[in-house]
Amino acid sequence: MPSKRILIIDDEETIQTVVQFGIKMAAGWEVLVAGSGVQGIETAQTEKPDVILLDVMMPEMDGIATFRELQSRIETEHIPVILLTAKAQTAETRQFNELGVSGVITKPFNSLNLPDQIARILHW
Repeated sequence: MPSKRILIIDDEETIQTVVQFGIKMAAGWEVLVAGSGVQGIETAQTEKPDVILLDVMMPEMDGIATFRELQSRIETEHIPVILLTAKAQTAETRQFNELGVSGVITKPFNSLNLPDQIARILHW
């Protein structure tokens, strides 16, 4: 797979580390990290990643609010967003898809499989 730039927006440092390690080891992609929705929006605007992995459950600005803000900005509206969530019941998944996200990856996940999951969701 060609090199990609991935932005992970998650308030949990453990998840950030696991995602970074897995994606770098399995695919050699560059991984950018943001610990909050506000920081993630700023990073997305300046760094223009190929895809954003966005945690749903975050304090202050949750993943849904962050996604809506990303979609409202010209600089970031075209960037695909994949939600990371522990809540993947049918109703939640339907709600996420109705929002217009590119896909959903449920926690827990195998970080070494993330590049394949991302590529499958985005048809890379």
